[in-house]
Amino acid sequence: MASLVAEPLTASAWEPFGWLPVDDTDPTDGAHTLQFEWADPHLNVIAHAADEVAHTEHGLVCARMYRHDTHTQALTSLNCDAVVAVAPAAVDFSRPGGVAMIRAFVLHPLDTLVLHQGTWHWGPFPLGDEPVRLLNVQGLRYTEDNASVDLVATVGAGVEVVVS
Repeated sequence: MASLVAEPLTASAWEPFGWLPVDDTDPTDGAHTLQFEWADPHLNVIAHAADEVAHTEHGLVCARMYRHDTHTQALTSLNCDAVVAVAPAAVDFSRPGGVAMIRAFVLHPLDTLVLHQGTWHWGPFPLGDEPVRLLNVQGLRYTEDNASVDLVATVGAGVEVVVS
């Protein structure tokens, strides 16, 4: 199983996968916009628990990634530290080197991120026992646009996400 170390969430590191919202006084505010091809933006609160994924001695196992081709998705971690793994939309996991394109980031409470349309993602999952609660903006019909790849079936193993 490949391992990767989760890194801090910064605008430059996150850029291939989406963007981090900025203050309304920032000159770059509005440079990016949310996209909903089906005109169905929806706001809710979701949660992910630690027992939803396998754990190793050093981290969590990313065994499946998801993507939404019709909309962007915005997430804010509300209550605890978490980790998210992502890969660019163009990655084909059935080809050699696809898994090497996955990166992981640590989220702290109130960190907010936006995923570009089609960005592969896993999580966020909590780093402790408490489920992570997430303010979530995505397409209401996301279940109709929720492609996934089983990394174990496709490349033979999941990816261990290590948080130091």
